[in-house]
Amino acid sequence: MESDTADGAGYRVELLRSVEELPRDLWERLAPRDDPMWARGVFTALEHGRVGPSGYAYLTLSQNDALVAVLPLCLFRDLRLDRIVGPRERRLLAPVRRLLPRLLRVPMLFCGNLLGQGHVLAPGTLGEEAGRVLVRAVLDFARREGLGTVVFKDFTPADLDPLRTALRAADFFLVPSLPDTELRFGSTSFDEYLAALPAKPRRNARSKIRKFESRTELRIEVLDEFEHLLPQLLSLYQQVMDRADQTLDVLDAAFLAAVQGGVELRRRLVVCFEGERPVAFLLCLFAGSGATGARIGLDYRLAHEARLYHNVHYAAIRLAMADGCRHIRFAQTAYQPKLELGCELVEQWYAMTHVRPLPRAVLRRLLPRALAAALAEALGPHAPAAEHHEERSRHATR
Repeated sequence: MESDTADGAGYRVELLRSVEELPRDLWERLAPRDDPMWARGVFTALEHGRVGPSGYAYLTLSQNDALVAVLPLCLFRDLRLDRIVGPRERRLLAPVRRLLPRLLRVPMLFCGNLLGQGHVLAPGTLGEEAGRVLVRAVLDFARREGLGTVVFKDFTPADLDPLRTALRAADFFLVPSLPDTELRFGSTSFDEYLAALPAKPRRNARSKIRKFESRTELRIEVLDEFEHLLPQLLSLYQQVMDRADQTLDVLDAAFLAAVQGGVELRRRLVVCFEGERPVAFLLCLFAGSGATGARIGLDYRLAHEARLYHNVHYAAIRLAMADGCRHIRFAQTAYQPKLELGCELVEQWYAMTHVRPLPRAVLRRLLPRALAAALAEALGPHAPAAEHHEERSRHATR
């Protein structure tokens, strides 16, 4: 436990090492109501699994015994840089990885949610002084833990607003991150959803559904219990990760087992079977009026021919509609098919710094360009023009 009083305002910072140390009703009151990735059970599952971080922590900020904010932290003591940049940068780093692999491993602290959109959990609007105390507490923690690089991960502009003054004063710089993808439902049935799509996506969707339905050996089921399938699901998931551009987190059996058994989680698994063998899945989580297609697995032996990717997403859309959801989010990958589904891109940002001046200057010079290149490659024709990207970056730092 640590305390920090700022300018006589009576602020106190506490450091907790597990989400279990936060009362369940408190978490549920503060977490975004319609974002399943902020369900307490997701953080419990992260702590049970070995998906990337070497540890987790939670900073709580109180004033006069009243809670002001909660910020989850993920500790990476040995993060491989070549796992979080784009394909072009990874190719450039390949000789370094072969000859001097230790140079590509850096200690890093991520603030927010490793698997979802970043937030500071707060009962109301975070004040400027509270933001300053919180940012200072993050940097103090990073120094004590020997984690030089600090990142507020995947925050929307609105979620960054209460922290901007404090981040700027602490020499953070902002870089666009991969956008989220969100499909909002303007209809109550899947047929109405299809009919509302533009002409070309609508024709493509119906063609993909017909091609899948012509494969009589394939069927889609929605499961509440799936622990018996975990080895096969992990094999399908690994096929996707082997083709992924960035692998900051890789889910494991312990994480999926904790999700499967989590009484705090509303979760269903969309599974495509070939006979009795799973050949695709999409893990779906639900909270309030929101749903998330959290992680996917595919058998690439028949994924393209049978249009598995699209059809498990169609099944998830049907499922979310039936559950009364108003929107569903999907992961920060495969933007072209998700835009064809009707998804919108949700702008997100990294706020980054280093606790030492020289590495901070190097990061500020090199990382924005590398991450912008990775963003452009991921978005393809949907990426903003270079001059628009620079203008957004300048505006975001004001």
